Amino acid sequence: MTSRQSADVARIFRAEHGRAVAVLTRVFGDLDIAEDAVQDAFTAAVEKWPQTGVPPSPAGWIITTARNRAIDRLRRESAREDKHAQAALLHAEAEPVEEGAVHDDRLRLIFTCCHPALALNVRVALTLRMLGGLTTAEIARAFLVPEPTMAQRLVRAKSKVRNAHIPYRVPYEADLPERVRGVLAVIYLIFNEGYAASSGETLVRDELALEAIRLGRLMVSLMPDEPEAVGLLALMLLQHSRRAARVAADGTLIRLPDQDRRLWDRALIEEGQSLVRQCLRRNRPGPYQLQAAINAVHADAPTAESTDWRQILQLYNHLLTLDPTPVVALNRAVAVAEVEGPAAALTVVNELNLDSYYLFHAIRAHLLARLDQPAEARAAYTTALTLTTNETEQAFLQSRLDHLDQPTPNNH
Repeated sequence: MTSRQSADVARIFRAEHGRAVAVLTRVFGDLDIAEDAVQDAFTAAVEKWPQTGVPPSPAGWIITTARNRAIDRLRRESAREDKHAQAALLHAEAEPVEEGAVHDDRLRLIFTCCHPALALNVRVALTLRMLGGLTTAEIARAFLVPEPTMAQRLVRAKSKVRNAHIPYRVPYEADLPERVRGVLAVIYLIFNEGYAASSGETLVRDELALEAIRLGRLMVSLMPDEPEAVGLLALMLLQHSRRAARVAADGTLIRLPDQDRRLWDRALIEEGQSLVRQCLRRNRPGPYQLQAAINAVHADAPTAESTDWRQILQLYNHLLTLDPTPVVALNRAVAVAEVEGPAAALTVVNELNLDSYYLFHAIRAHLLARLDQPAEARAAYTTALTLTTNETEQAFLQSRLDHLDQPTPNNH
């Protein structure tokens, strides 16, 4: 197989893995059987496609091949009195495979992976494995755990789905709002780990951020009338648009006010802003939509100095009424500092109970520095340093400490 052919199969695997697993989970009623069948089909593709060429419908070929091979294997196992194989075979024979249900199947799989009976970190891992097509090794690297540890987590998760009879379906209407929030939260957690890694040498993990955006697009296509799904996608696009400007060539972090805005991705900004306008027309605001609107205001400003901080503060005021959490209040304090001054913002920050959150101390240190209180700022930066394990963020905080006593305009 040529490198081009290998790249084609890898691209198709990433794009179609979730779709195929979703269809076959419905067919066999079992995540393990579905995933193994899809893996077998892609192994067959690696062997056959170099000779026959990529078929006109790669997804259809994978699904059909996977189903047929799995049924053959289950028939052999059921002949040996394997009750699990017999049950899966009966399920498959009673459940015809058709392309028309594929979108509903993926939506069912998203809700299965994100069931509240599973721990949150397991939901993220299972979503990446089943819908993202990421390998166990890739997910293990994302979570900074050994591959065998992640493999065990995934096995236990799939066993829990099976043994707890977690349904492979979209929840009933009464349960949908709460469950949708959980699904969107999982996708945003994946994005956040890609946008600002919680630990390690690099700030950005592109593969995770892009995977979350892909899942966000999938959610919007599956639930186009859910404004918070649209808002989340807009938020991720607008944040990801700044990726190229967030880290310098030497790996150091660049704050939003100091970024070269010519490096921002205008195509992502335009798409994100279009989605924000779509949300505004619906007039059903939610936390993701408001965060996206805040990022849209930043994207509108050609320079940091021209940022409409009053509009941002108004949006944060609205967000705080919908999501009255300390983290939202902390982010709002940044806008308060720009509109009402650092003293007013510090009063807000000092009332928050976020002592274990490094950004709380970093923001507080920045405000103290602006108020010409270097000793207090140094203590806050030092605390922030002890609370982050990301090396890029540590280097940035150390640089702020090193330059704390060097006066700059406005004490920024």
